[in-house]
Amino acid sequence: MQRKHALALGLAAAATVSIAAFAQKADLRGNELVRGRSADLTATPKQRLLSQRASTVRKPVARRAPVMARLADPIYPVTEDEVYDTESFGRYVKWLGLTSSYINVMSGCPKPTTPDEFCQELNVTPGATTGFNFTDTARIKLPKGASNSILCYWFSPVLTVTYSNATASRVIGRFRYTPTLTIENPVLADPSLIDPTTGAPFGGQLLTSMTSSESFQESLEPGVTLTERTRDSTVCIAGFISHKALINNYGLTPAQADDFFASPTTVRLNVSGSVQHVSNASMIFGLRVMGD
Repeated sequence: MQRKHALALGLAAAATVSIAAFAQKADLRGNELVRGRSADLTATPKQRLLSQRASTVRKPVARRAPVMARLADPIYPVTEDEVYDTESFGRYVKWLGLTSSYINVMSGCPKPTTPDEFCQELNVTPGATTGFNFTDTARIKLPKGASNSILCYWFSPVLTVTYSNATASRVIGRFRYTPTLTIENPVLADPSLIDPTTGAPFGGQLLTSMTSSESFQESLEPGVTLTERTRDSTVCIAGFISHKALINNYGLTPAQADDFFASPTTVRLNVSGSVQHVSNASMIFGLRVMGD
């Protein structure tokens, strides 16, 4: 809690990062990080078709009792052609919590001291790539009815990366990371609901990517070591989940989408990535959630 308080007071300040040690293997396919579907962008025609197909293969099974919620009426008479996001149009932003995680890639990872610290042991072979993949690095648990129709994010990374060339030739130092969000909600536990991304039942949760991935490269002469620190933030576009996305992207009915926002929701941050010709990488990730 002390770390989160310090982050809230000033994430831009150069806070000293304690390092943890949970080593996991990154999920890499064809040198590309595996990502979930993004609800942060509007649904493509292909996504809409997939969600429609998923809704047609549902089997009649026993369901939990519906919450019997209903999306609030629009505040203003606007249309999708005019503003697209009619459900949240004109509504005030609700602050729905802040969380953070601390990830390091280094040699000799120390023993973790808090649940929000993670560390990947560095492959010290010159030129070797070290991948990392950490799930549930930070989380926010929202009570039922926390938002009307949308959940949005501010994502604020503070990155300190030391590039190092231990070879006799010029090399390219590389660092990249991809955040994703796991969203848990009891509505998604309905076994008749099929995730169009996997073709299987949601099982109580879905995975969504964020428009917040970053990739860095540095040209390094032999024997050169340099450290870079970057600080930026990204904000959501269409929301990491919304009433509209649940219907258009994931195949839920309007009533099920209503129930989703009337039910408690847990949001978990996952981070994967890789480094090459990097001797140390320290990452602080701040995640704030907003609704309408």
